[in-house]
Amino acid sequence: MTTAQPPGLIVVDKPQGITSHGVVARMRRICGTRKVGHGGTLDPMATGVLIVAVGKATKLLTYVSGLDKSYAATIRLGQATVTDDAEGEVTVSADASAVADEAIRAGLTAMTGEIDQVPSAVSAVKVDGQRAYKRVREGEAVELKARRVTIAGIGIGEIRREGAFTDVDVDVSCSSGTYIRAIARDLGDALGVGGHLIALRRTRIGGFGLDAAATLEALAERAEAGAPLGALTMGEAAARLMPVRTATEAEAKALSYGKALESAGIEGRYAVLDGDGGLLAVVAEQGAQAKPETVFAAA
Repeated sequence: MTTAQPPGLIVVDKPQGITSHGVVARMRRICGTRKVGHGGTLDPMATGVLIVAVGKATKLLTYVSGLDKSYAATIRLGQATVTDDAEGEVTVSADASAVADEAIRAGLTAMTGEIDQVPSAVSAVKVDGQRAYKRVREGEAVELKARRVTIAGIGIGEIRREGAFTDVDVDVSCSSGTYIRAIARDLGDALGVGGHLIALRRTRIGGFGLDAAATLEALAERAEAGAPLGALTMGEAAARLMPVRTATEAEAKALSYGKALESAGIEGRYAVLDGDGGLLAVVAEQGAQAKPETVFAAA
């Protein structure tokens, strides 16, 4: 029988064909609570790492959104689609069988580093208050502004030629806000043959990888058996998201009332844990004080 789960973060291996919101709906039933959220949306076509928060751990999701990410993907050259992936209507077709490996490698290399990338038209970016994907699906032509992103590296795997198509396997490490579909689109445009994404698997968000991920089926079986789901506790999750500091009893009490601590010389925001590893707060230092941004152990 499913019982309510303690607060924490669960790394889910999202299956293909379901939205991220669909995963949350399944996890609400598995965890026995409606207070479930996710960080880092994946398209229905995509699989892989999706971070799900349970209970008051949902407050940690704000610190997940900006983490860098890694993906394994397959780009198909020879066709462009309205969605830049395999789910959209084909808009361009060309024979890509003669595109040289060297040209593919050069095109992908040119997209590494800090670049200005135009998001996919079918994306969650808002245009005049409405999601771009909604406007596109209503038949409207949408032009999005380029955004500065960082692509740390694109590893090129197998290059396969199948009829008029050339498929390219890639591993991408990038900043938050990077669209892998846009990489496929831009490579196809640069080579003059069109391109789109036919497979996408997220392998990592920050310090959370597939090695710690569980399928929805496995999580449901554990819950039904009354077994732990393998969630990271609030303290364990915070330690993967940012630096940590351990508080004294007096400091823990002060934090519970929202009071600032003396600075510890830690740059940027960081987590403050109690002696047992429980998460007390997330703080940021300003001068001689470490001021709480989010308090988890309120008085």
